[in-house]
Amino acid sequence: MESAEIRRRWLRFFEERGHTVVPSASLIADDPTLLLVPAGMVPFKPYFLGEVKPPFDRAVSVQKCVRTPDIEEVGKTTRHGTFFQMCGNFSFGDYFKEGAIKYAWELLTGSQEEGGYGLDPERLWITVYEQDDEAERIWREVIGVPSTRIQRLGMGPNYWSMGVPGPCGPCSEINYDRGPEFGEEGGPAVNDERYVEIWNLVFMQYERGPGEGKENFPILGELPSKNIDTGLGLERLAMILQGVRNMYETDTLRVVMDKATELTGVAYGAAQTSDVSLRVVADHMRTSVMLIGDGVTPGNEGRGYVLRRIMRRAIRNMRILGATEPVVGELVDVVLKTMSQQYPELLTDRKRIETVALAEESAFLKTLKAGTNILDTAVTDTKAAGGSVLPGDKVFLLHDTWGFPVDLTLEMAAEQGLSVDEEGFRRLMKEQRERAKADAKAKKTGHADLSAYREVADSSGLTEFTGYLHTEGESTVVGLLVDGVSSPAATEGDEVEVVLDRTPFYAEGGGQLADTGRIKLDTGAVVEVRDVQQPVPGVSVHKGVVQVGEVTVGAGAHARIDIKRRRAIARAHSATHLTHQALRDALGPTAAQAGSENSPGRFRFDFGSPTAVPGAVLTDVEQKINEVLSRELDVTAEVMSMDDAKKQGAIAEFGEKYGDRVRVVTIGDFSKELCGGTHVHNTAQLGLVKLLGESSIGSGVRRVEALVGVDAYNFLAREHTVVAQLTDLVKGRPEELPEKISGMLSKLKEAEKEIERFRAEKVLQAAAGLVQGAKDVRGVALVAAKVPDGTSADDLRKLVLDVRGRLDQLSGAVDRPAVVALFTVANSRPLTVIATNEAARERGLKAGDLVRTAAKTLGGGGGGKPDVAQGGGQNPGAVGEAIEAVERLVAESDR
Repeated sequence: MESAEIRRRWLRFFEERGHTVVPSASLIADDPTLLLVPAGMVPFKPYFLGEVKPPFDRAVSVQKCVRTPDIEEVGKTTRHGTFFQMCGNFSFGDYFKEGAIKYAWELLTGSQEEGGYGLDPERLWITVYEQDDEAERIWREVIGVPSTRIQRLGMGPNYWSMGVPGPCGPCSEINYDRGPEFGEEGGPAVNDERYVEIWNLVFMQYERGPGEGKENFPILGELPSKNIDTGLGLERLAMILQGVRNMYETDTLRVVMDKATELTGVAYGAAQTSDVSLRVVADHMRTSVMLIGDGVTPGNEGRGYVLRRIMRRAIRNMRILGATEPVVGELVDVVLKTMSQQYPELLTDRKRIETVALAEESAFLKTLKAGTNILDTAVTDTKAAGGSVLPGDKVFLLHDTWGFPVDLTLEMAAEQGLSVDEEGFRRLMKEQRERAKADAKAKKTGHADLSAYREVADSSGLTEFTGYLHTEGESTVVGLLVDGVSSPAATEGDEVEVVLDRTPFYAEGGGQLADTGRIKLDTGAVVEVRDVQQPVPGVSVHKGVVQVGEVTVGAGAHARIDIKRRRAIARAHSATHLTHQALRDALGPTAAQAGSENSPGRFRFDFGSPTAVPGAVLTDVEQKINEVLSRELDVTAEVMSMDDAKKQGAIAEFGEKYGDRVRVVTIGDFSKELCGGTHVHNTAQLGLVKLLGESSIGSGVRRVEALVGVDAYNFLAREHTVVAQLTDLVKGRPEELPEKISGMLSKLKEAEKEIERFRAEKVLQAAAGLVQGAKDVRGVALVAAKVPDGTSADDLRKLVLDVRGRLDQLSGAVDRPAVVALFTVANSRPLTVIATNEAARERGLKAGDLVRTAAKTLGGGGGGKPDVAQGGGQNPGAVGEAIEAVERLVAESDR
């Protein structure tokens, strides 16, 4: 049984039993704690954790998964792989243990003719958690498994949790006995190589507390709603149903190994070392295609690095096997053909997948030779010096200059009997990151030489900030830079950096954006200030453009900020403090600030949280903030010692460095934080705060974005206008909108279904005319034609099969060969579906062969089974030629 059929049967079985089919989520995890989806239940985590109410009571899926912790073991064993598919069925407060166990047994042991997998029940062994009497009883009394094939195991293998406080429960695993050739008997407790686990049933019925490991945590009690989460490894079941010894010999991986053999001339089974390389190639190329298909691109960090590492391991192993030319294109082609049977979207995205994969191969091949030479030289030098450790600087050179993943260097060095100075490599990497941060900071200062600012500080002292009390004031120009260089003067049109001895302008810091405004000199010159930074502590640099006149060092000046902008920013900054405190009140001290940006009329606030904040909690936080505004609390600031600030419970602001004396901003009895920013005088000045929502920005970090004051009012006004328009359209009250719109959408879906039915009927009406136009080509009934443009692939397939059936009926017997080849153009791309009957196949006319010829003519590719196949291309104008090509093949067939 092919893997695609295993998948189809799984989904069909559970769909027929009331489960909602949930398509596989992307491999790119929608979870800040994960790079990639490693398990089938990950997309359902929010439901199991109670963060989101599930839209269904029962669900079924086949989820794409990638795991890479054991990547070095891939190929060395026959059980490690990076990509796999996890078949899962889920119950949210619906059926529980008995239901899950009955479904599993029915599907596994049911006959293949009736849609099951047809496994011998005598070869199935069961494990249950040692204290789960209920599960053991169900297996024994309800299913009829003898107690001799039921084994009780401890928490390690047979108890599940997410590793954090939350739902947990016992497991029951179904194992298949592969026979004495795989080792001693005694069940899965004795030999998990012979008794292979194929299906794990998780019974979520308890809540666990904090604790380390798989066993060291308390059970707090039963869950109010008991759930089911099961997982069946598709590749493991394929291994059993296809009668092969390991997953690499199953249909979706063996074809990749066969292609690698074809490209290198090295056969699988010839030697252990070459077998390892062939397995690595097969596994890694399939994983690469699936990752690229889901939008991952090769890079040096995160999931991009995972992809790059996997691809480059595959390419290098092809070189080890003897390949001298680029090979990725042909390997990707094989993976696309086999995996598109389960994920048709791979063919739709074929061009992009190939482009990304080929570009990575090209880049790596350019560096592989040079990098290998450098590594070989380093290895030779190290051995000649009597060393056994490759220096960290050599490893860094390979990584930084030649793009060698450090893991690849580790492998290649190990093959030469050397270890690697990983600590030295990590140190150099850290230094490089620090240099990058310094460069980023330099961009903020226009790449100017910081010594110029230090000279100003040394000669004129630090800038006095007057902006807490004043929005304008007199000052003197004590420093001037043009294009990053100190200058005595600047003229109209010059971009300048002006340093004043005192200023009301706030320099960007603590999450607050800088003030803007104007500096007017006594000479009449005017500088429009667009940004203010402090490249060295205490020196405020006003960046802007000379609009009028000449600016000179020593001139008197009048500095005035944009008051409207300042007030809007101050409102946002005070609102940030309120949001911080409200979140801490709702979520606890873990909701500590992790960043912020206060801009005119809006702000964003980053905070620590391992999970998303439920909508209800966010609503409560917003309500609490606005209640504080209505209390008209005074906002005050006081400078005190750090010790006194700590005693008062003041919270330190993210990213700020504090001296012995600190400024504490207090908002009534609600909030107290260390802060150097500008604020309102009373919470009533904020007017209104509207939280727009929260999202993830990284592992364990969430972000809230919000509007303040007039901006918040304008937002709500627009929302009110939209609601008013909708109520007018649906002729109802605002509170009736959800129900009325839901009803309208339901009617729309029904109408779409009806339209689809009529469209399908219209397409099938063409069948009679196509049958009448059938040609007799050397005894073969041939229908080869183009149908109207825009016909979907599904409708084209239905039409082809209908015409084939009518031809058989028309001939009066199925022994007359018949070939149906129909073409269409959809979305500017030609499509074809070809079907043959049994008599035609006996004559050597196979649909897959015919499609490949037709698709090649169309400038594309395709494939399928001997009885029906599908293909496409890039050249709509070649449809006529493709029809002629099919007719020629039919004419050339043997009687």
